[in-house]
Amino acid sequence: MRSKVNKILGSFLVVLLVLMVLSVLWQIFSRYLMNSPSSFTEELARYLFIWIGILGAAYASGQQTHLAIDILPPKLNPENRVKLRIFINILIILFSLTVLVIGGGNLVYVNDLLGQSSAALGVPLSWVYSVVPLSGVLVIYYKMHEIFNSKKYLV
Repeated sequence: MRSKVNKILGSFLVVLLVLMVLSVLWQIFSRYLMNSPSSFTEELARYLFIWIGILGAAYASGQQTHLAIDILPPKLNPENRVKLRIFINILIILFSLTVLVIGGGNLVYVNDLLGQSSAALGVPLSWVYSVVPLSGVLVIYYKMHEIFNSKKYLV
């Protein structure tokens, strides 16, 4: 299941990156070669960048390639190292739940309630901000998977 989520999320991030590059290239082409800048590409690139950054952070969390300071773990025995890893993952889950899922969900709800939409694209901003709780759910999924498979870290 985890490998399927990784594959889907990784492929989705690649598609978003390709769309962002094409959007920026079209903006450059239309601005400098046609002297008629496109009105929507800058906003589209900005929103794609937001999605890539936030979903990319969730993906990095799942791949365990996020930034970490490893001062304490090398000094611990393997059993305590696993306990520390579980404790850190629980803290990350609590943060993701409160800030990303609940806070992000409230952000999406408020923007949907107010009916705000983007200026150039006309897309509801709640769609743009929906990446925040989605990313939180993915981080929680990855960290729960790490906790339930923590015995393999006894190396």
